[in-house]
Amino acid sequence: MLKTGCQDFFESAFHSGNLVVQEKPEPADVFIIAVPTPILEDKKADMRYVKSAAKSILPYLDKGNLVVLESTSPPMTTLELVLPILEQTGLEVGKDLLLTYSPERVLPGRILSELVENARVVGGFDQKSARACMDLYQTFVKGEIILTDSTTAELVKLMENTYRDVNIAIANEFSRLSNLFHVDVREAIQIANLHPRVNILKPGPGVGGHCISVEPWFLVEKAPELSKLIHAARLVNDSQPAFVVEKVREILGDVSDKKIGVLGLSYKPDVDDIRESPAIKVVELLNSLGAEVKAFEPFCSNRIEGINSVNEINDAIKGVDLVLVLVGHSQFKELDPNLFPKNDGRLVLDTMNIIPPSWKNAGYKVYHLGNGHEFSS
Repeated sequence: MLKTGCQDFFESAFHSGNLVVQEKPEPADVFIIAVPTPILEDKKADMRYVKSAAKSILPYLDKGNLVVLESTSPPMTTLELVLPILEQTGLEVGKDLLLTYSPERVLPGRILSELVENARVVGGFDQKSARACMDLYQTFVKGEIILTDSTTAELVKLMENTYRDVNIAIANEFSRLSNLFHVDVREAIQIANLHPRVNILKPGPGVGGHCISVEPWFLVEKAPELSKLIHAARLVNDSQPAFVVEKVREILGDVSDKKIGVLGLSYKPDVDDIRESPAIKVVELLNSLGAEVKAFEPFCSNRIEGINSVNEINDAIKGVDLVLVLVGHSQFKELDPNLFPKNDGRLVLDTMNIIPPSWKNAGYKVYHLGNGHEFSS
């Protein structure tokens, strides 16, 4: 696994004795619930880990304790799920116990700095709970701490990533339209963004990670009739890997028995996180069509079930019919095509628009996702 500052910090705290890891809780002044909230196949939030964590602390709760839920959750989770569990102790929230919701808002690869520098929203069951939680976070948070109620805080976290998801969806739709109209979507976006009130994001092979690709579904689950735009955006981004595969088929024709070298499997550049990665979904779709896919992911050494991963980039692109770039890792932007074996097809599909012009000069025909000029020629 990639060595990170967060991992170094964890190991230092662990070896110093300041951090103790145990299988069961023990009495404390503050209990922080920070467990995963994955999505189920039916796109509903899986709250089993939150329920289990809340129940696990019941034997150890005492008057005056503060319980903080940090797990990203559907609106009303704090009040409708966590609060009733805590009150199974006979202690009353607001009187005997303090309860807040304060979501993590950090970016993979920058966890430590953003944990300290970012603004923090604290949603309390009541003002007393919110202020107690603020006092806790003020011991290390340098960013502004905003106090509100728990449901507002839950909605804020979901709004942040849903906003990004919707904006990515419109960029991905523009990429599809650009293919239809034979224009370059990135040129069109660059020009459109000259407007002072327009900021269109860049298209790509889809949306991944635990946050943006998951959290909008929490709103759809709670209010399907009131979140139709959010739902539509999710469907667009979830279907983008299939759009990429269609572009591959447009280049190669029947992909059964075709050899394809994939560069990148993580959900975003320069991280080792593969959760909900659209790149993996692209590979799975290609495999299902009979393609022979070899994938190189420099940040993750763990094998992924069903995917033929290789340890060296040369092994991924040696003798393939098509090089498929699915993640914009920094090292991919600096690749020298002359260092690689001359493939029969000399074809590249760059979904991230990172392959430099030198590849064309070296004899590769490079296609870019959303460039209708290239697919119409």
